[in-house]
Formats: sequence, C-alpha cells, structure tokens
Amino acid sequence: MTAVRVLVVDDQRLVREGIASLLDIQPGVEVIGTAADGREAVEQTLALSPDVVLMDVRMPGMDGVDAMAVLAKRAPGCRVVMLTTFDDEEYVVQALRAGAAGYLLKDLPAAELAEAVRLAHAGVTQLDDAAARHVAAALKPRSTGTLTDRETEVLRLIAAGATNREIAGRLFLSEGTVKNHISRILSRLGLRDRTQAALYARDHGVL
Repeated sequence: MTAVRVLVVDDQRLVREGIASLLDIQPGVEVIGTAADGREAVEQTLALSPDVVLMDVRMPGMDGVDAMAVLAKRAPGCRVVMLTTFDDEEYVVQALRAGAAGYLLKDLPAAELAEAVRLAHAGVTQLDDAAARHVAAALKPRSTGTLTDRETEVLRLIAAGATNREIAGRLFLSEGTVKNHISRILSRLGLRDRTQAALYARDHGVL
C-alpha cells in the first residue's frame, strides 16, 4: 500500500513536531514536511504536493481557514483536515464551507489520527463529535436577532470602538472573517452600519 503523504501545519513548534513524529511511525502514513502558518502551508503544499494537509485553525498571519480557501483553488487535489483545539461553531462551518475534508480535535489518539488521514485521502469527510453538533446547530433556522457566541463577541468589541484589525487580533481571526461576521450581525439585527450595531449593543446590554 502506498503511504499517504502528509503535511503538518501548526504555529506551535512543539505541537507541530510532536504530531509529525507520532504520525510518521503509523502504518500507511508518511509525513513529508511541516509548516508554521497558513502562508507557509500554501507554499509547502505547492512545493511538495502532499495528499493530505493537517491544518491548525488559529495561526498568526494567515489562519487555517484562509489557507484552506487558497488551497481549494490552487491545489484542489489535496485534502485538508483541520486539526485544532477549538471546537467553535463559526470555525467549523467556515472550514467546511472553504472545502475542508474534516474537522478534528487534537486530543485524538495517534492511531485514530492516522486512520483519519487515510480516510480523508480516500475521500471520506470526518467530523469530531463536537464539530458535528455545531454543524447540526448551524443548519437549524436562526431567527432574526439571534447571534452566535462569536458574533456576540464581535458585536461587543464593535461597541467598545475596536477596528476590524483590532477585533481580528483580539479574537485570532483574519480581517476577512471579521468582515463576514459583521455582515451577518447587521443582517440578523436589521441594522445599517457598525454605528447602529454599537448603539444596539449598548441598548441591549451587550457590553
């Protein structure tokens, strides 16, 4: 059986090297490289052509979701599995919309992670139990005026006068993701701009 070639992406060196070492001794899996952030992940993927990329979500610079979106266009044959400690609903939904082949948490045993890699390469999309629950929740109709926890965080920071860049830095998101959150907030609350959003937050105690 030809080994599945894997690229491991994580901004924490110890975590990155630990995952790579554990995976590399599993049958049917070969770790061909590592990357420390989204931009390096894109560069390494284009250079090494891995079968599967294990990608962290929150990383400085280009995060995992943004890198996933780039790879979906530039390396469509590569399967990307998000491997993270964050089971946030917005991250799960955004990653899957961007084309991720799975969303798993880092507490997975090495043997199960290796099996996940092999299944991803075979075209099977996998979700951690918590991620699956988030997907189910996201598919339920949401009434106007109801915000997710992450959207409430963004609204709170808007009310505090934070810029998109400051919100992105505070919540470890890309500015593009923050803009998407703000658009959904305005739409769900029936507001015209961020000034109205700030007034709404103050009038409704979202501070």
